[in-house]
Amino acid sequence: MKHVLFVLTSHDQLGDTGHKTGFWVEEFAAPYYLLADAGVQITLASPKGGHPPIDPKSADPAFSTPATERFNADAALQAKLTQTLPLAGINARDFDAVFYPGGHGPLWDLSNDAYSLALIAATIADGKPLAAVCHAPAVLLRARVADGSPLLAGKRVTGFSNSEEEAVGLITVVPLLLEDSLKEKGAVYSKGPDWGEYVVEDGLLITGQNPASSEGVARALLGRLQA
Repeated sequence: MKHVLFVLTSHDQLGDTGHKTGFWVEEFAAPYYLLADAGVQITLASPKGGHPPIDPKSADPAFSTPATERFNADAALQAKLTQTLPLAGINARDFDAVFYPGGHGPLWDLSNDAYSLALIAATIADGKPLAAVCHAPAVLLRARVADGSPLLAGKRVTGFSNSEEEAVGLITVVPLLLEDSLKEKGAVYSKGPDWGEYVVEDGLLITGQNPASSEGVARALLGRLQA
């Protein structure tokens, strides 16, 4: 049985707005169920451990999908979510792949987390796939490979676009614009239409642009696991 680690944010403050943020439910639930239904074992982790914060907007019925509705009725998964493991105790060698769901939270904590950066480096060094969707490609910004060079240099990736960030009114709130930051790190960034599914694969990296890309990223990851 293949074993995938999901890494969720522990950050719950949307800048200095007084509003809450966290991970986006669809970006967790859709990949989780696609992989779990295929027989993949999944372990959950976060920087602080325990219950990672859910972005309250992502729980709004307006953003409901079959996966979020399934999650809302899934007491077992909700209970599992309250007991994520602290990243400090995670060993990359215990897993066949790593998946980072998005939401705005990762822009603040996972983009700088030393344990996450070590996990990414070890995963890539072991030749295992690493996937991230929406804002979660921010976890790659400071990641480096074995020789110390930036992981993103020359890599084809996608992630939440500037135009999508502008559409949600958070251009001046977020600590970084993901599209710009990926380009600044030497990545070859591309995007599809706003809010449409768009997935990019390059080597061991699988990235998705937005919530609609969550399942596509998981399908690509599953394909790697089953190869």
